[in-house]
Amino acid sequence: MNDSASPLSEPVLRLGASVFTLGQSLAACGVVLLVLLGGLAYALWRSAQARALAATEAVERTREAEARMAGILQAQAEMKGSMGALAEVFGARQAELTQSLGQRLDAMTGRIGQSMTEQARSTHESLAKLQERLAVIDTAQGNIQSLAGQVVQLQAILSNKQTRGAFGQSRMEAIVADGLPHGAYAFQATLSNGSRPDCIVKMPNGAPDLVIDAKFPLEAWNAIRAAESPDLQKVASQSFRRDVEVHIRDISEKYLIQGETQDTAFMFVPSESVFAEIHENFEALVQRAHRARVVIVSPSLLMLSIQVVQAILKDARMREQAHLIQGEVVRLMEDVGRLDERVRKLQAHFGQASKDIDDILVSSSKVTRRGQKIEALEFGEHAGEAEAETATHAAASKRTADSKTGQLRLRVVEDDN
Repeated sequence: MNDSASPLSEPVLRLGASVFTLGQSLAACGVVLLVLLGGLAYALWRSAQARALAATEAVERTREAEARMAGILQAQAEMKGSMGALAEVFGARQAELTQSLGQRLDAMTGRIGQSMTEQARSTHESLAKLQERLAVIDTAQGNIQSLAGQVVQLQAILSNKQTRGAFGQSRMEAIVADGLPHGAYAFQATLSNGSRPDCIVKMPNGAPDLVIDAKFPLEAWNAIRAAESPDLQKVASQSFRRDVEVHIRDISEKYLIQGETQDTAFMFVPSESVFAEIHENFEALVQRAHRARVVIVSPSLLMLSIQVVQAILKDARMREQAHLIQGEVVRLMEDVGRLDERVRKLQAHFGQASKDIDDILVSSSKVTRRGQKIEALEFGEHAGEAEAETATHAAASKRTADSKTGQLRLRVVEDDN
């Protein structure tokens, strides 16, 4: 019974503890085959359905494309119309623009021509002014060349000791003469000890004279400027210091005289640069001059000192004139007092005359009223006698008034005398 069993029951596959027979395997394959056939049929159905859907979509897309094409053709037609209108508008605008550009170009051309004309005129004026300035520059250059020649001549003058002394003397004299009135100074005057300073300034109120010396030693100074080495410059500086000390001593001994000159004398340096160099590099010389009562002055300081002296002289003259003015004012006040007294007397006489005139007017008014009363009466025979009496009284009153008026006039004339 077991030998005649079916071969489908024989095991053909073992998976772990499970044993699969041939029949089971065939059944499983059939099931798988059925599943595969079902899947294939389903796939075919889906493919057919997808093809139908795709055809439907293709038809719809074709319809949409046709509709879009129709819209595009309509838009193209509308665009052609718009393009034509735009072409007409652009043509009109282009013509207007061309006309406007032409007008603007014409206006710009006119303005450019006018501007070029003005620029040409301005350029011509500038060139004319430039030529004038060049002429002025040429004149100035000629003046500079002339000045350079004069500087060379001045250098030649200063190279000589005598001419250099004359240059310092002339410069000092120019400053003094420009600042002081004539008679307030004297050049090359002789003092009591026989020395002759370059200038003396006469002080006011009997004060001693101020002495100014202009013979400054410049030889050693020029040697300092010409020194090419420190040793030569040192030697020239020592020589300059020695010459200045000797000159300061000579001024102090010759020109400072008790009671005749001031206690201080001026040593004139004819150059501002030399004056500054002395105060900067030769302080000992300045102190020595101060102890010797000698003041070193430059042209500017001498000018300032002369202005101070001028102010002092002017003040002295004003004080002298003030005494005269004061005397005249006193005499004027005396005359005013006498005038006031006489005016008061005249006022009293006028008051008395006014009173006399008032009395005369009162008397004349009384006479007039009496005459009017007499005239109004009628006495027959006595009328002539009354009129005669009235005339007599009127004549007497007139003589009295004339007498008082004559006395008043005589009194006024006596007061005036």
